[in-house]
Amino acid sequence: MLLVAAYGATVEANVLDTVTPDFWVPAAVLGLVFLALHLVIRWLAPFADPVLLPAVALLNGIGVGFLRRYDLAEAAPADRADLAIFAGTGGRQLAWTLASLVLAAALLAIMRDHRSLSRYAYTLGLAGLVLMMIPAVLPAKFSEVNNAKLWIRFGGFQIQPGEFAKLALLAFFAYYLVRKREVLSLASRRVLGIDFPRGRDLGPVLVIWMISILVLVFEKDLGTSLLYFGMFVVTLYIATERVSWLLIGLVLFFGGAYLAYVLGGTVGGPFANFYVRAEIWLDPFGDPYNKGYQLVQGLLTLGTGGLFGAGPGAGQPTLLPEVQTDFIFAGIGEEIGLFGLSALLVIYLLIVQRGLRAALAVRDSFGKLLAGGLSFTLGFQVFVIVGGISKLIPLTGQTTPFLSAGGSSLMANWLLIAILLRISDGASRPVTPGGPAAPRPNGGPPEQLRGAQTEVIRP
Repeated sequence: MLLVAAYGATVEANVLDTVTPDFWVPAAVLGLVFLALHLVIRWLAPFADPVLLPAVALLNGIGVGFLRRYDLAEAAPADRADLAIFAGTGGRQLAWTLASLVLAAALLAIMRDHRSLSRYAYTLGLAGLVLMMIPAVLPAKFSEVNNAKLWIRFGGFQIQPGEFAKLALLAFFAYYLVRKREVLSLASRRVLGIDFPRGRDLGPVLVIWMISILVLVFEKDLGTSLLYFGMFVVTLYIATERVSWLLIGLVLFFGGAYLAYVLGGTVGGPFANFYVRAEIWLDPFGDPYNKGYQLVQGLLTLGTGGLFGAGPGAGQPTLLPEVQTDFIFAGIGEEIGLFGLSALLVIYLLIVQRGLRAALAVRDSFGKLLAGGLSFTLGFQVFVIVGGISKLIPLTGQTTPFLSAGGSSLMANWLLIAILLRISDGASRPVTPGGPAAPRPNGGPPEQLRGAQTEVIRP
């Protein structure tokens, strides 16, 4: 939070030519709420990974700081010095941070054992599918923003249900694959040293593939489609350790995306939006003042930042469309440069690494798959958005976790961190010999466990 306060002071020095007496207030408010969450974690999950909270807190704080910097740029020059701390996009993000931390603490209090999620796996799977498909069936005026149907909007209320759907679906995927991994691990033939599954075992992958293609076509968003399919395929790979599933997943997805592109250019209809996005990706400078404007401005913004950036508050974020949401990584990059963006990516990498570490250490298979899937999802979401703004892949409607403005994304990602904290607590909790009888996580009679987190496997 000292770094966040220094960032805020530098922003004010560059934007206002002075540093106001209350520049430290946003960092102080964040420091208090993060300290409160730290105390809750020490009480409810004392063995949880100690790196996750401060790493995420830094990202969240930088996000709030940049959004306040955006508000200063949007305000009239005469009103900038008097801009209230809780005003504008930055103030709303500060309020959403408080709500997200309360939600994360509540989840830790309710979910004392991550294995309890497996009892509601099918309910969570159904809820995830419903949340994922609602925007697709709603009229465009209630669900579409920037040509992507990812929202539920009524009056002044709006929510992105897909952010919560990914958590529910991951819990279901982990539960399903724990029970089916032996069947899905069977090989039918070996090609170039790789064992490929039997044809009749391809059903689950084909179903998820069809769902992801429907999301691509009807919700008009490549990132969400790729995220859902990637979550399942990677969780399947973790469960079976078969590289062939990754190869099959890549072939299916890119084959479906190419087919959608071809149909968009010939048939149009629901495929037209994806075709337009792909064309912009292939040649954004072909129409730099209309269709390709956002991507071109993002590339120019990153180029302007160079290696070291213009300095916090010295950029021009108002020239970049949707800089507070989809393109916040580019807006920050203009001011902190390639080295600063690399530092942010290292922090994301650190969070993913600690999640994978918890997956390796936890003793039950459900927890391993869930922690591995959650960690991959967070890292993959960063890849999708950074790949979009840097022209590696077509633009998506994904938000940068913990940085972008928006309550749905922030709350869902803090819930993700809360689950990882709970799993890491279970993984590091000492095993006590001769522990009391504990109920089996999926029902059935109690088993005498060596410890609360030990999985009993019958021959």
